[in-house]
Amino acid sequence: MNLILAIAVALPVAPPPRMVGELVELKIDAGTLYGIIDLPSTPGPWPAVLLHPGSGPTDRNGNNPVMRNESLRLLGRALAAEGFAVLRIDKRGIAASANAMSKEEDVRIESFAADVVSWTNFLRKDARFTKVGFIGHSEGSFIGLTAAKDAKPDAFVSLCGPGRPFGDLIREQLKAAIPQDLLEASEKILIELEAGRMVKDVPEKLRSLFRPSVQPYLIGLVRVDPAKLAAQYPGPLLAISGSTDIQVSQIDGEKIAASHRHARHVVIGGMNHVLKPVDSKVRLIQIPAYMDPSLPLHPKLVPEVSRFLKESLAGK
Repeated sequence: MNLILAIAVALPVAPPPRMVGELVELKIDAGTLYGIIDLPSTPGPWPAVLLHPGSGPTDRNGNNPVMRNESLRLLGRALAAEGFAVLRIDKRGIAASANAMSKEEDVRIESFAADVVSWTNFLRKDARFTKVGFIGHSEGSFIGLTAAKDAKPDAFVSLCGPGRPFGDLIREQLKAAIPQDLLEASEKILIELEAGRMVKDVPEKLRSLFRPSVQPYLIGLVRVDPAKLAAQYPGPLLAISGSTDIQVSQIDGEKIAASHRHARHVVIGGMNHVLKPVDSKVRLIQIPAYMDPSLPLHPKLVPEVSRFLKESLAGK
């Protein structure tokens, strides 16, 4: 055997560079918040992005106790491969951050917004990072817009985020999901919540949505218009909708973009609410995508987000 070839065969092949996930924690008055930063394999410093999950018990990976699709983990790692440091967080009261909330009835939209400000400041204090952007998925977009005045992100991505008051969005979702008698009951409840009043008697089949302990949070949620908040944000803004999203329609993305002087709205054909490729809006066809962590993200999502962030977060 040729000596050079023998040496080449004997030498171990260097493994490809791997992205690094760095566990982080943040102390707040209510306890400790936890997250993970997907770091690029290339030398820093890098622009950083706070990736905020959506509603309910959704964790840093995009999962909850009854649904595992890994959508946010896939997005964070894909953006890290594009050169961004991506901080994915567990909201207070959720997953690893569960102990940072004592009682559900104490949570307000302002609580989550304050945490966005704290996490943004956390990133800005780290010398490895340059500018700081924000990506809010679903309700995470609304939370980010609520925090934007104080957090001052250098770029904002509303990813399948609401553009109408949440009362209108809840009505639209319920209309497609529950019978007429429950629809009438839910309308009475929403009217009261929009007026700032609690509702004691909630039908059993509606308690998961309107249970008394979550009503204080809903009261703050349904009375604010996300499009008006977007209009107040001075930085570059990208709104992304999925054409097969059965939870938040592209009308919402249009409203967010239309309210902002320099915003752009992108509709990704065949992308659903959990950022996966699904051609149909039929719910039974959608369900497997919500439950399949092996299903990749829609192939057009990362290029759109990466292009916008590279333009908006360039420089120091």
